[in-house]
Amino acid sequence: MVKLRLKRCGRKQRAIYRIVAIDVRFRREGRDRRKVGFYDPIKNQTYLNVPAILYFLEKGAQPTGTVYDILKKAEFFKERTLS
Repeated sequence: MVKLRLKRCGRKQRAIYRIVAIDVRFRREGRDRRKVGFYDPIKNQTYLNVPAILYFLEKGAQPTGTVYDILKKAEFFKERTLS
């Protein structure tokens, strides 16, 4: 099963997170299938590769709670009907 989850990058005390599609059996820093965006909590910036995220969601990928909140805050689900 594939999940959309955060992968920690950056240096100490200055974390930046990549949003990645990754198999649930791999650890947080493990090999990802594809990078689909990033989130910087310090600058409060978000970049989303919308076609890639839609592709994985249509294939059955489940976003984690935090990634779901990031997508919701970016109004990703506003016009889309995904379950």
